[in-house]
Order: sequence, then C-alpha cells, then structure tokens
Amino acid sequence: MSHTHYSETTLPTLGDAVAEAGLAPCLHCTILFHPDVERIGEQAVLDSADSSWMLGRHAPLFAAPGAVEEAALEDPYLSRRALRLSVEAGGVRLSRPQQASRCRVGASEVDELFVTDAELQQGVPLLLAHAVVLLLRRCVPVTPSKQAIPGFVGESPLMQHLRGQLARAAASDQDVLIRGETGVGKEMAARAICAGSVRAGAPMVTVNMAAIPASLATALLFGNTRGAFSGADRARRGFFREADGGTLFLDEVGDTAVEVQPQLLRALQQREVQVVGGAVETVDVRVISATDAALDEGDCDFKSALRYRLGALEVEIPPLREHPEDIGTLLLHFLRHACEREHRSALLPQPDSSPMHLARWARLFFVFARYAWPGNVRQLQNYATQVVVASETAPVIPAVLLEEPAPVEADAPAKTAPRRMREISEAEFAAAMTRHRWEITPVAAFLGVSRQSVYRRIDQSELYRRARDIPAATLEAALARNGGDIDAVSAELQVSASALRARLRAVGPHHGS
Repeated sequence: MSHTHYSETTLPTLGDAVAEAGLAPCLHCTILFHPDVERIGEQAVLDSADSSWMLGRHAPLFAAPGAVEEAALEDPYLSRRALRLSVEAGGVRLSRPQQASRCRVGASEVDELFVTDAELQQGVPLLLAHAVVLLLRRCVPVTPSKQAIPGFVGESPLMQHLRGQLARAAASDQDVLIRGETGVGKEMAARAICAGSVRAGAPMVTVNMAAIPASLATALLFGNTRGAFSGADRARRGFFREADGGTLFLDEVGDTAVEVQPQLLRALQQREVQVVGGAVETVDVRVISATDAALDEGDCDFKSALRYRLGALEVEIPPLREHPEDIGTLLLHFLRHACEREHRSALLPQPDSSPMHLARWARLFFVFARYAWPGNVRQLQNYATQVVVASETAPVIPAVLLEEPAPVEADAPAKTAPRRMREISEAEFAAAMTRHRWEITPVAAFLGVSRQSVYRRIDQSELYRRARDIPAATLEAALARNGGDIDAVSAELQVSASALRARLRAVGPHHGS
C-alpha cells in the first residue's frame, strides 16, 4: 500500500502509519455478530506472552476500542470452553474440546484446524454456537483515535489512522489526492475533508473527469463566451469559476484525457484559467481529486507532473479486505439505515428475539465476513439493502454470497505478482472477467496488471465492451427486461455494474440505483 514520497508535504499512507507504530502484530478477536448487537465491533487482544488461549462464554474479555469496561461474551448457548487456540510454527491450531458448542470455520464445522500466519493476516471468521461470530486476525495494535469523520464507520487500526489523516487534510488548505479502489468511499472522503475545512460554507463543485470529452474539456473546465466556437450558443462559467472561493472535486482524475492534462496542470499551478473566447481569470479554489487508477505504473499515461501537483497532500483509502474487522460494524450500520428507509426496523435482532432468529442473523454476518468484497464498502452497502428489501420475517442472504462463499484470502490481489498483459491468454482474461463480473479494478488486481492495460484490452477486443459504449436503446431494453436490476443487466450485457450505475447517474436519477 505504501509508495514513494515525492514532497515533504505529502501525507504518509496508511501502511506507513501502521508501520511507524513500531509495535509487533498480535492476535486480535473482534466481535462481528453478537445477540446483543450493541457489542458488535468490540475487541479482545490475546496476550502475546501466552502460547494458548481458550475462547468461551467467560473468556476472553472484550471491550470497545478506548473503553474501560470489559465483558465476556456471556452467551448462554456458548460453552465455557468453546475453542482452544494454540500457537505453533507458522500459525495457530484451533481445537474444539469434547462436547463443546459447535464451531464453524469456512464451509464446514470443525473439531480441529490449523490456520496459517498468512490466513491470520487476512482474517479468519469463526461462527460459535450458531450465535456469535468472531474474526481472528493478527494485526498491529493502535492507540484509539477520537477523531469523528461522518460516514467512516469502524474501529480497525486502518480506519482509525484514516480518520486521523482526513482530519489533518481538512485542517489544511492544500490540494488533496485521494486514492483507493472502486467503492472504498473516495467521494465521501472528499466531502468530509471539505466539510471540515475553512471552505465548508463555500461551494463544492464535483466533476467526473472520465466523462468529459477532450473536445469540450477547455470550455467545461474553464468556461467560454457566447459564440466562442461553433455550437457555443451561450456563455458558460466553467467548473473552476463555479468553484471560486470553494472546493473543486475532480473525481476519476486518473481517467482525464491525455490532451486535457497540460491545461489542467497549468490551471493548478497558476490558479488561472483561460476562458475560451475571453480573458485569463484568477480563481481561488482548493482542488480535491480522487482516482482508483495506478498513477505510478510505467504503462500509465497520466502525466507525472500533474500527478505530483494534485498530491500536495495524499490520502489512500484501504480496500475492505485490509480491515475486515469493520465488516460487522459496517453491515449493522447499513442494515439499520436500510431498515429505516424501508420502515422495517422490526426485522433486525431484538433483545427478545428467539434463538432461531438470532442464529439466522449470525449466519448472515458469518457469510458476509467470508466474502471477498471486490466492490468494497459500496458493494457491502448494496447487499445490506438487498437483505432488507428481500427479507420478510427472517433475513434473506443474497444468492451471490451463497454461491461464492470464498474466503477473503482467495481474491487478495497482493498474492498476484506484477505481470504484463501480453503474458495473459484470452482464456485466462475471460475467466478473470467472468469471475469478477467485469469490474476493472478487481480484474486488474487478480491478474496482476494495471487498470489501464485492462481497459486497453477491452477496447482492442471484439469480445468485450465498456458500459459507456453500449447503445442507449440496448441498455434501455435490458433495463426493461430485468426490471431495472442493475446487477442483472450487468450479467446480461457482460459489463461492469458500477460503470453502468455511473452511466445511468449521469443521464438522470430515474435510472437504476
């Protein structure tokens, strides 16, 4: 996750922040589900001086990060001695004492299982007694942060560092580059930085740079006078001048057309814009940009001078697979919001819920914890909404999670060494596209190539296409056939669902979700 620092003002990445803590990783247990849902997110740190521990009804003691009060799990269906953890070379052995409550790790119940250090670094979900879901993970402890950033839920080490970074970025008036995969919350981070800044009361203008045609970029960004060019039937202020005194958010900045990049660089350096058909004007604007593109890779066509100018301060938002401790807290948060919108609050676990009802919810949280989440937090939120809409009295787990209950580590892109696209056969590329549902970022990560090389292969192939290239009539017909279900349309047309949503958002709120 870390990368070279190019200026003294560049913020450290989250990976750097954790490494600089200077502490050795230790074994953490996080509650992902508990019959008392208020306890979701509590953690227990297993003493590194010991070589074995017993998980059960009365031990260990869990607490919310930074809280003084500790409490055991105390679930009546959980055995006092439910699962023994013993440190061995290369990992930890899990063993269930005779007659102890059931334990599920992965797809089946186990009496004994050895989990490797690599698996522990990714996180191992445990379902105990059909009532409690824990995540066992080896990670670095941190001092709890008191920073509150709206929308950023979770108490994992990475989330606490992220909130600190966002708070520091908000306190500055420097330009900020936000990096991270699709669905991690880059736009939400930009809005949080803006809301906490001295420009909070001024306009925040959002621009999708990937959607700006090179031929119109100058006029759209910097404005034009009436009659300045063919088709200019009215004067346009341009995004930079609309944001004067406030914040300009350049989303998908890594997809800026090559011809537009020099013009954008000059505007950032001089804080001056050349109005098409008019004069040069000075603007007072803070620029926050975001991208999921690999800007530093050799085959990327993004200009290095522009990349460094955008990133006076830099924030990298981690993918969900790097902070799985937050899955329970995030899922509960999204379920509550969806239930509130749908007027379905009675669906959620209650203090007087039956053991069977609680067991169904525990299984749902366990299944969610085992999924890879290539679409990150946005995908988790979408599936939480699906649960609420599809459920009546008992929670319904989305079919895709039941069909592909792959452990988190199965799709971890860090395991794939960098490769060249020419090394990848048509069959391997096709399998990756299907496996990851035509989503560019997880396909690129799985194959070990850049996003740009995946886009180029799609553009050069007769077998694939981008969502933007689908004829409007074809898209409308597919939407009608599938009742507006974007995921179903994505499967039918074999294109990225997130790209479809972006296209539909651009043409109006009446299309899809």
